[in-house]
Amino acid sequence: MTAVAAQKEGTGARILRVLLTQRIALLAVLIVAVVVTFFIQDAGGYLTASYDFDYMSASLISAVPLAMLGLAELLVILSGRGGIDLSVGAIVSLAGMVFGFAYGEWGWPLWAAIILTAGFGALCGAVNGFLVSYIGFPALIATLATYYAFKSIAIVINDQEPISTAPIQKLFSISKSVELPLFGQYVPDIPLGIFTFLLPTVVAVWLLLARTAYGRRLYAIGTNDVAARWSGLPVRDTRFKAYVYAGLLAGLVAVVTVGQFASARPDAGVSGNGMALPAITIAVLGGVAITGGIGRVAGVVLATLLIVWLNAGILLAFIGNEGSQYQLLALGAVLVFAALLNGLTNRRYGGTS
Repeated sequence: MTAVAAQKEGTGARILRVLLTQRIALLAVLIVAVVVTFFIQDAGGYLTASYDFDYMSASLISAVPLAMLGLAELLVILSGRGGIDLSVGAIVSLAGMVFGFAYGEWGWPLWAAIILTAGFGALCGAVNGFLVSYIGFPALIATLATYYAFKSIAIVINDQEPISTAPIQKLFSISKSVELPLFGQYVPDIPLGIFTFLLPTVVAVWLLLARTAYGRRLYAIGTNDVAARWSGLPVRDTRFKAYVYAGLLAGLVAVVTVGQFASARPDAGVSGNGMALPAITIAVLGGVAITGGIGRVAGVVLATLLIVWLNAGILLAFIGNEGSQYQLLALGAVLVFAALLNGLTNRRYGGTS
């Protein structure tokens, strides 16, 4: 009997260790728990509308910008030394206005306007990277300052007015849901942005981090930039490029948000609580260590799914606009949970994967 109890205890300890050290496994369990919980509430008639696979699929439209900005935060946080980017939402707003001018008013081709917008976002990221990497400003202060600067420019650049010309309004089509080929009739339609923006971004960032010398350098300087410098690695240049890439992703998110709103809005990325804080929450929840050097693309993607489907369920659990307030409470609770989990994991097991 004692041997059986010891075996059960050993199994439980192993499961706990896996959940604490393998963030992917923990997130998968949490996603299943959230979905099953809301399915049960739906079956019991406790929700204001049906929480089903069609609803879950439709809610993925909000996963596109969140996951992309979560990946942007992944890059800058990995770079270490308190790396963070509070300005990504403001970059989305300002780059969105640039896209509105180029495509909506100047008549540029769509592909050229997208390239311009992504490049402009990268330029904004380069400002952050220069301040952090070469001037030596703390990332929190530097990106908070540029947040205010980019936000202000976005507001005044068109006299606080959105750009809603006919070409911009037609872009709403990029937010539609499409049927998957071959077996699409058996599964819900998927938002087009998942295929046109999110999946290419996920693949590109994964390849950058896992299959390039730059990715190895980024993990190295995030873990110990002093040792990396003594090893001859270009620490400043590597950290600078992380902010540039983050700005580029924010520029692409600007195109996504313009399509979703059918309008280039000067407050697109900063209205309400903005896009930066949810993106940081997703990154931390996905297992990105705030001290740098630890984080995976898969964790960010799964954390996005968890947040999106949790928020979608919360909206149905309350009448009117009450759900949006409880979403903020859930977001704060998730951030605290992720921070505590990261700290516990680092103390007990020396890191996450």
